[in-house]
Amino acid sequence: MKKRNDAEGRSIRPHPAFFVTVVLAAVAVSAAVAPGLAVRSPEAGNGPFPPALPAEAESWEDAIEKIEPQALRYILIPENPTPGEPVTIAVHGVPANSLAFAVLMSGDRRLGRATFFRVAGRAGGTEVLATILTVPATVSQSRLSVNLTGPAGILAEIPLELAEREFLSETIRLNPQLTGIITDASPERTAESEHLWAVLNRVGEEAFHFDAFIPPVESTRRTSHFGSRRVFVNADGRRSTSIHAGVDIGVPTGTEVHASGAGRVVMARERIISGNTVMVEHLPGIYSLYYHLDSIAVKEGQTVARGAVVGLSGSTGLSTGPHLHWEVRVFGENTDPDAFLARPLIDREAILGMLEEGN
Repeated sequence: MKKRNDAEGRSIRPHPAFFVTVVLAAVAVSAAVAPGLAVRSPEAGNGPFPPALPAEAESWEDAIEKIEPQALRYILIPENPTPGEPVTIAVHGVPANSLAFAVLMSGDRRLGRATFFRVAGRAGGTEVLATILTVPATVSQSRLSVNLTGPAGILAEIPLELAEREFLSETIRLNPQLTGIITDASPERTAESEHLWAVLNRVGEEAFHFDAFIPPVESTRRTSHFGSRRVFVNADGRRSTSIHAGVDIGVPTGTEVHASGAGRVVMARERIISGNTVMVEHLPGIYSLYYHLDSIAVKEGQTVARGAVVGLSGSTGLSTGPHLHWEVRVFGENTDPDAFLARPLIDREAILGMLEEGN
């Protein structure tokens, strides 16, 4: 595999299997510059730094040259995600209070932000922080970046190269009853939407589930796929468009629906659009949602194990037939649920192993 060199000529070899470990230079203990990336300084006006230079340094560039590099490393899983896919980011070697967010950027435009949290276990005696960012399914650019930020500003900028992905298209014709649901502009529906977003934007402090998800039902018959570009045709012929936020699994009414991972139930109620709805929080900012249920078997505030029955499938709300709509949100962003069937949400052992290998 080809080596990549930093600004000082040191070799950095990307690790295979979608892991990449990079050593960064540090300024004091609260700010760092990724090797090979532009120095960010107050003089350049493109990023905050600690306000005072070291006494022996005449400039920020001079200060960086005089500082012995700190072993700050990051890992991305996967290294080349596709639109709609979650990216796990783990960081080692920076004080926890110096790192707050991972921010997904397209040039100067922010696409998403995720809060770092502590991962159980230590690598080389230093705490490991991790989070998950999802690349929006609407992204068309192939090159993005992830900014690691803290109270002192941007600690590092990580380039992110996307792999290509194609999404399906579908046209859904609605009868008068369903047209009434999709065009509902009542205060009740507005309140439901605002409540949903308030819950999705809530970042808890507890971690319930790190491992891979299990499918919520045994059936593998997909009636609609994640990210599908949808056209709704109302009974009067008018059209509207949307992007499917989850996957639809065709199952008969009354099929048991299981929690895809352990967590806390943060929503269990009937809604106009999604019908009988259950939402489970698994990690800070990470939620799974189950729509159109015939009945609900859990209560808000209840903790559930992976595989626990949360309800029975049905066809409530905006639904053209019996099925389960299964959705995953990562810090509010629509996320392909299949990604977390194939790998853990946070692969702690792999992360710690990689970081310790780099020590």
